[in-house]
Amino acid sequence: MPVICLHDKRTIELFLRKNIDLHIYELGDLDDFFWPYTTRYALTDNEIPQAIALLYTGLTLPTLLALAEPPTYMANLLKSILPILPAKFYAHFSPGLEKVVQDSFELESFGVHYKMTLKDRSVIKKLDCSQVIRLSKLDQNDMIQLYEESYPGNWFDSRMLETNQYFGIREDGKLVSIAGVHVFSEEYRVAALGNITTHPSSRGKGYGKLVTAKLCQSLSKNIDCIGLNVKADNHSAISCYEKLGFEICASFGEFMVRRK
Repeated sequence: MPVICLHDKRTIELFLRKNIDLHIYELGDLDDFFWPYTTRYALTDNEIPQAIALLYTGLTLPTLLALAEPPTYMANLLKSILPILPAKFYAHFSPGLEKVVQDSFELESFGVHYKMTLKDRSVIKKLDCSQVIRLSKLDQNDMIQLYEESYPGNWFDSRMLETNQYFGIREDGKLVSIAGVHVFSEEYRVAALGNITTHPSSRGKGYGKLVTAKLCQSLSKNIDCIGLNVKADNHSAISCYEKLGFEICASFGEFMVRRK
């Protein structure tokens, strides 16, 4: 089967929507806001994609999304593109796909993660989120400070503030809790939550639940599919998301990848 760089958005979309819960990020990255930073590699059969891998270069470190169920076609795709992948990148691999690259690259594992999707919106509709405020670029310095103190090393892209989909809670004027998006597309009606954290001194008050619920309330006006990624051993976060109506739909591994 030939491997190509795929540029037709409609072809990509039709393939990804076969398993939208697994591919929320890749669908959202079809949006013009993200599209210039993406390269799509596809394994095809009679010009029909059987697997699509996404290389995203909008952050300092390129990120490869290689997610597939089952992973057979994706494994063959990865083997074909190994020589042209960057010397260093971050990767999301469906279980077992990391083995395909381990002969050519050194892998540093960051653990098993779950993909969760909002399936029941009845809870978020009922929650009183009146103390939650919408954040803007005027709050950026406070956001960066909060991330440095409570979520160091997180993947925050300040461009995402342009989506108007970041929410927070302040205590005595200080920003102590926040929830936002990694991916947002009204055109493709998908969003992936991210950069969710509460300052250690303010945990245990339900702030994380409230800011996430407020974000989901806002997104629900124009978004059909809302998802997120969470580390599998982050039991408190998973429990919080499940209480809000999210369900686990897939697992994957996160890795730092360096060419040998």
